[in-house]
Amino acid sequence: MKFASVRLIATDIKTMVTFYEMVTRTAAQWLAPVFAEIVMPSATLAIGSFDTVALFGAGSAEPGSNRTAILEFQVDDIDAEYARLQENVAILQAVQLMPWGNKTFQFRDPEGTLVALYMPATDAAKARFAAR
Repeated sequence: MKFASVRLIATDIKTMVTFYEMVTRTAAQWLAPVFAEIVMPSATLAIGSFDTVALFGAGSAEPGSNRTAILEFQVDDIDAEYARLQENVAILQAVQLMPWGNKTFQFRDPEGTLVALYMPATDAAKARFAAR
């Protein structure tokens, strides 16, 4: 099995896609006016308009209501990314070292999903990610 993507359902798909293009520095592939993907080496971030929910069943997803997941993006230089993004996003947590060895900071996307950028910082964390 291969983990392929995470899909966000958005009230304003254009704003969400523009936001994630800015964060990831990756252009979205618009597969339909109501659906776009930001394809990255390890997985894909899919963004669907609220209009697509009916394709899966009414009420199966609701934009702006996620408070259980954190979208995490691994970066090479956490301090450089923090400097680049701090004027463009509302930082919730400044850069800090987590107990498992990653340096990270967090912010929310335009519809409230928590986003974290991180990099392995300790020798143990670097070794863990090198093995993947």
